[in-house]
Amino acid sequence: MIQLVRTTSDAPDFKYLTQLFDTFLIDIDGEEKDFFAQYNQIYLQNVVVCYEDDVAIGCGALKEYDAQTGEIKRMFVHPEHRNKGVANAILQELEAWAGELGFSSCILETSQKLENAIALYKKFGYQPIANYGQYIGVDSSVCMKKQFDFKASSQ
Repeated sequence: MIQLVRTTSDAPDFKYLTQLFDTFLIDIDGEEKDFFAQYNQIYLQNVVVCYEDDVAIGCGALKEYDAQTGEIKRMFVHPEHRNKGVANAILQELEAWAGELGFSSCILETSQKLENAIALYKKFGYQPIANYGQYIGVDSSVCMKKQFDFKASSQ
């Protein structure tokens, strides 16, 4: 049974998982790894760590992009625990948290090489958008956005 825990990026299990993620991304990002790394070494106040039998198996984070928009960051599931719905659970928790924080949408960036991640986000209603912020002009980046209608679902 999985358990989702809200924490911050100071949590040792989040640090462990993101170190694995960064190692995984070296092969994905290639020569662009240093460019992306600079945007991933930040303090994150809204982190979700997923546990199975007290073992950290996945994570994700949410940060404010602007007053209405949250940005999904650092989504990762340990390779031995993929295809079990872990990423779905983490993303759902992050979206719920976004609503609690008053965001009306979420944006994210991923690599065009991460086809499974893109498929997950599309399944959850994220649509491709023009690259934003530091990702403008980065051909390997895919940026996506989802608009929420929390008011309608809470009635």
